[in-house]
Amino acid sequence: MRKFIISDRIAKKMRGLENAPRQTENDGQPEKEAAAPDSPEKKHLLRATARTDIGLIRRINEDTVILGEGLMGVADGMGGHQGGETASAGTRDGLLAQLAGKEPAADTLRDAISAVNLSLWERQLEDESLSGMGTTLTVLWPAEEEMLIGHVGDSRAYLMRDGQMKQVTEDHSMVADMVRRGLLSEEQAATHPMRNYITRAVGTEPEIAADIISIPRKNGDRWLVCSDGLHGLVARERLQELLGMEDPEEAADQMIREALDQGGRDNISLVLAIDETAPEAGEVAE
Repeated sequence: MRKFIISDRIAKKMRGLENAPRQTENDGQPEKEAAAPDSPEKKHLLRATARTDIGLIRRINEDTVILGEGLMGVADGMGGHQGGETASAGTRDGLLAQLAGKEPAADTLRDAISAVNLSLWERQLEDESLSGMGTTLTVLWPAEEEMLIGHVGDSRAYLMRDGQMKQVTEDHSMVADMVRRGLLSEEQAATHPMRNYITRAVGTEPEIAADIISIPRKNGDRWLVCSDGLHGLVARERLQELLGMEDPEEAADQMIREALDQGGRDNISLVLAIDETAPEAGEVAE
């Protein structure tokens, strides 16, 4: 289902109202170790694997996987063929450049997202063919003791800890806002005709309010970052089962297969990461 961005002004007004060839890719290296910049002894590793698939309906893949400089996540572009690809890939490249060699910090991540947002906004002003482009963004950036999450739009980050999975990010979308206000149930939101209308995206306005979240790291944590091509088709309970699989490569492959089995209506992208932070003295590693 194609994604649309609506302005805050329009969103506020609306809140009162109620077979093309497939392409499957990983990041080029099926599994990577991403160490925090300040841990040369690799005591704070994350083992990550990524996948992206065009799905069964779309002619192009407007999703982009982000994996590099200790950063991992997904961007789900919108704005048509050229615009969506340009926005998501430009966000990836811009963030990697902005954060190269820098220590993970909340303000640094927020500033980088703002800089990339402004660059995309200015680019579409200069090129009419890119008018209306934008992208979601959800990324993990591990510091030594905390996981930083940068989030805009309706791609998601999930954390599985001690066998229980929870959604860490909040969707910036019309239906998510209605759920938070008690106007819709989760079940109603899943099939609502406006579920693909998001209220915040990178590149659609000159300024962006990104959510920056910090969560203490723990050995054995499992992280899933994915576009709505996955979480919109595979039930949360099933995602939890798959995220808990012993082999992350097999889990990532199975997530893609099940989204396709459910219709593959959108591009599907994910990053799955396992935290291998060294346990503190006296703590037993999982």
